[in-house]
Amino acid sequence: MHCQPHNGHQVYIWLKNVQYCLLCDERADSDTSICTACESDLPWLIDQCERCALPLPMSGLTCAQCTRQPPAFNEVIVPWLYDFPIDALVTRFKHQGKWPLGRLLAELLGQTLQHRFDEGLAKPDRAIPVPLANKRLRQRGYNQAAMLANWLGSHLDLPVDERLIKRVKETPAQQGLDAKARKRNLRDAFALTDPDRVMGKHLALIDDVLTTGSTADTLARLFIEAGARKVDVYCLARTPKPGD
Repeated sequence: MHCQPHNGHQVYIWLKNVQYCLLCDERADSDTSICTACESDLPWLIDQCERCALPLPMSGLTCAQCTRQPPAFNEVIVPWLYDFPIDALVTRFKHQGKWPLGRLLAELLGQTLQHRFDEGLAKPDRAIPVPLANKRLRQRGYNQAAMLANWLGSHLDLPVDERLIKRVKETPAQQGLDAKARKRNLRDAFALTDPDRVMGKHLALIDDVLTTGSTADTLARLFIEAGARKVDVYCLARTPKPGD
């Protein structure tokens, strides 16, 4: 527009705002909105199954379920156990629209992934958020997995494809179902919109919490059958085995 000044100066001035911890409201000592003390107290998942990240007594083991029936995905990258305060943060983000909490968790997950990439973990070709059922999407107004995927994509310079897979069957909520019921619930629930975009690709499924792994396994098998080279799973938290 002719009314705009013609100069080479920067239009916007970026301010370094003081960050406050979203958990304790104390001043944070970094650019991340969580203080060092609260970050250290998070339930970091250390010893886990090398395939599905199920919490185990020691590292370097594979759980009995993955040994008997290996899942279609290769590896799960997850920083936390689904325990306090992560369970409360995820719930508030997922069901109460507290997006800053989701953004914080995605940023910390992104740091974990970047560290793993720097150590040699293969970076995927694209990230695929787990799709939400249409009814729940209308009720909630957003897909928390898609929001996580886009935040991770920006942080890690990773392409995100929200349209590659869709739910073709409305299914009841997975919460409260055991592993067998979850698998029955997900039968023929998903479909690829363009199988050609999967061929030969390394994909990463993005979700908030991994419980039994049924959804991740179902989607990974769909990708592998369509020609995907490898499927990993990135999520915020992993639940322990029921009864542990």
